[in-house]
Amino acid sequence: MTKARDLANASTALSAVSATELAFVDGVTSAIQTQIDAKIGSASAINPTIVDAKGDLIAATAADTVARLAVGTNGTVLTAASGQATGLEWATPSSGGMTLISTTTLTGASVTLSSIPQTYNDLRLYIKNYKPASVAGLICRVNGLTSAIYRTNQEYSEAGADDRQANGTSWEIAARGQNTSTSEFLADYWIPDYTNSTTWKYVSGRSIANNPTTVTNYNFATFWSPIRQTAAISSLTFFPNSGNFTSGTILLYGVK
Repeated sequence: MTKARDLANASTALSAVSATELAFVDGVTSAIQTQIDAKIGSASAINPTIVDAKGDLIAATAADTVARLAVGTNGTVLTAASGQATGLEWATPSSGGMTLISTTTLTGASVTLSSIPQTYNDLRLYIKNYKPASVAGLICRVNGLTSAIYRTNQEYSEAGADDRQANGTSWEIAARGQNTSTSEFLADYWIPDYTNSTTWKYVSGRSIANNPTTVTNYNFATFWSPIRQTAAISSLTFFPNSGNFTSGTILLYGVK
């Protein structure tokens, strides 16, 4: 007879406890409940009361330190955010991978989009209703550079005109805008990998505009324009190749 079996059979009150069950506490050196309480309250245990609502998360705020991160609003996604206590935050996802950076009105002799964020892969621009004071093409410079490092390869719809500009001081990036009462001009531009600092850059795109002579007709152009400079693009300056802007809007998007 073992001691465990003796205890199990000593009385009716103990008959429901098996020898196996009694053996589980063999070697215990202090009160079991005290040991359990110590474990629940120790720094190595995560107390379930840290969360209090559906969707709550437990996140670290430092080494061996945790905190509650409340669930975000519907449709948001969990995003790394080093400025937050938990290093995380709930954020609205960018729709379609494109984020509108700025909307700028075309006015005066030139317009500069400065301090362009360096957090995207590519830049996408839309220009709408460009109207110069006199019939003029649309010109662009990068980072304020005016040296002869630009080249424009452009095909016009006007009698199949072809423009191959060598070592120019700016990009000529659009069909001529007209200066009548209406302007139905539209252009889109794409600048890939604009933040890298090891390769030359380029812009490509298309434009359509009212014909300067017969405004109910149209001109269109396609172009591909490189620039011999390796610095990341942080600003773009637009201006007519003669005169001033009288109207128009530039939408600048960042593309992930």
